[in-house]
Amino acid sequence: MNKELNCIGINKKPSETTVVVAMSGGVDSSTVAGMMKKEGFKVIGITLKLYDDGKEVAASKQCCSGQDIMDAKRVAQKLDVEHRILYYQNKFRQGVIDNFVESYLKGETPIPCVQCNQTVKFKDLFEVSKDLKADALITGHYVKSITSENQTDMYRAIDENRDQSYFLFNTTREQLNYLRFPLGGLLKNETRAIAKKLELNVADKPDSQDICFVPNGDYASVIQKFRPDSFQKGNIKNLDGKVIGVHDGIVNFTIGQRKGIKVSDKEALYVLNIDSDKNEIIVGPKEKLGKTNIYLKNINLLTGEIDFENEIYVKVRSTGKLLKAKIDLKKNSKAEVKLKISEDGISPGQACVFYNKDKEGYKVLGGGWIEK
Repeated sequence: MNKELNCIGINKKPSETTVVVAMSGGVDSSTVAGMMKKEGFKVIGITLKLYDDGKEVAASKQCCSGQDIMDAKRVAQKLDVEHRILYYQNKFRQGVIDNFVESYLKGETPIPCVQCNQTVKFKDLFEVSKDLKADALITGHYVKSITSENQTDMYRAIDENRDQSYFLFNTTREQLNYLRFPLGGLLKNETRAIAKKLELNVADKPDSQDICFVPNGDYASVIQKFRPDSFQKGNIKNLDGKVIGVHDGIVNFTIGQRKGIKVSDKEALYVLNIDSDKNEIIVGPKEKLGKTNIYLKNINLLTGEIDFENEIYVKVRSTGKLLKAKIDLKKNSKAEVKLKISEDGISPGQACVFYNKDKEGYKVLGGGWIEK
């Protein structure tokens, strides 16, 4: 055995190291497969079939489409690596879609990509990789990971515009130690350059923009399909409790929304609260959107060395900035977050992810789900 760690932090020669690469058919995961093959690793590519809407469009902007599976297969053939397709539609329906629909019906704004990583990708694919005796599971996520003494820590990616650490906060310690993210130190244009050098057919393929089961970002149509009974008319109220309009279903609204309220007022109105029990939408002026206290549930911590006495950073939406905050851990996996400066549009159902800064960058400490 080689005493030197290989490029993914495993104490084996690449030729003696088997890795499973999650191949979605996009440029990122395809490039990762090519990088691993070029380094001399034994590569097994696995593509997940998660959702089938019966409309396999070649130019689809959705991930996990039929075209993506064909692209992954072609890349595997080009790289001469083993390729398998796992059909996980039922698992995906139960673990992701049902949760997504129920969350919207409760007045929340869910994040299905976190649920997908938490269930089928990092749970089921993790187990499959272990069964294949693979030494690591490799993905194309833009997350920086550092492995030392068999423990992997996760950091925000170098390319902040592509960083996906927010979506991975619910990863378990066991999974994180097994996962590797080779793209965390690259910019997107560098990834595409590598793909072109490897002559991969997906080098110029556009990034997926839509959630795989939400065509054109139309969330309401998905809920209509799975729960057509959920579109019940209800009242729109102002902060004084006065009824000022009627809505066609709370699933059409999210906290911070301005368009689509269809109520005229002397100043612009925003959705401030969604009361699913009363089927009501509460609206008001923009200055009432700001919040400094957030209450979390189902806390997941990736390290036991968090100094909650000092300020840390949190992110309350995937596209949001890092915010300075104090964290007060409670019993039963709950926590209260106190932001130093108020933030608009914080919504139940979203995640609040914790970070601190060290010499390597912004380290992911864990996080929880926003309850209120």
